[in-house]
Amino acid sequence: MDSDYGALGAGIGILGWLLYMAVIVFYIFCMWKIYVKAGKPGWAAIVPIYNILVQLEIVGRPWWYLLLMFVPVVNIVISIMIIFDLAKVFGKGIGFGFGLLFLSFIFIPILAFGDAQYTAPVVAAQ
Repeated sequence: MDSDYGALGAGIGILGWLLYMAVIVFYIFCMWKIYVKAGKPGWAAIVPIYNILVQLEIVGRPWWYLLLMFVPVVNIVISIMIIFDLAKVFGKGIGFGFGLLFLSFIFIPILAFGDAQYTAPVVAAQ
């Protein structure tokens, strides 16, 4: 009887792992599309640390913000700034920025596959 529960648990675990991997692959694909829309190489979305540098270029922030990403608590503030800047450079408003912040699993695909067009970085223009 116990072996039946073990097999069931293993099956659920494998199914959960496969679902988790599918979500990760879909998120990477969405970020790839966003980078390509911004005129950057899509493969940059899968390279750790370099993807943050490219995202900083997309939103028009200086490279040294990457160093701030290693400072506890400051990294949260910088990440939120980058999220709202990402919404702005794709012509979206502050409401979309809040969507990216709190419901990114919905708004990242909207940004990737929607009709949003990349514009010049907001910060660089100031």
